[in-house]
Amino acid sequence: MQWKIHGERPIYENPWVNVWLVDVEQPDGHRWEHHVLKLRHLAVAAVVNDQRQVLMMWRHRFITDSWAWELPMGLIEADETAADAAAREVLEETGWRTGEMKPLIYAQPANGITDSEHFVFRADALEYIGPPTERNESDRLEWIALSDLRGMIDRREIVSSGSLVGVLYLLLDESGL
Repeated sequence: MQWKIHGERPIYENPWVNVWLVDVEQPDGHRWEHHVLKLRHLAVAAVVNDQRQVLMMWRHRFITDSWAWELPMGLIEADETAADAAAREVLEETGWRTGEMKPLIYAQPANGITDSEHFVFRADALEYIGPPTERNESDRLEWIALSDLRGMIDRREIVSSGSLVGVLYLLLDESGL
């Protein structure tokens, strides 16, 4: 059952978030204005080393006033591919250069309210270049054993959807399912 769109209009716009009202009609005939967040798309990188560890950042998110582990991630610029954005974010946020960014999984984290797309990649760690150039992203970096990820998720130490999608897919990959 598909909803019909009769029109849409922006009510707030800036480079990061745009709020639109969309005139929709539900299959039962009910018609109303639905709020939609139009966001720039996100590239996420699960960087793995030869010791079966993933590179993660310990960071504070002021919106929820909480600390958690996250994979390197960031917005995709207009002039770059999702893979290029993922590699750029890893280098800026961690100081690591990676091998080829291989598509891991694609996700739409809240497609009932936003059009945000998350492109998650897996890459091998190649070389530590130096300290992160983006100094406002995390408090510390750590290589975390894949075997520790499940417990960290259960303890709510990994909560961002981009990070959860990435590490859960890594775990599925590891389990051979």
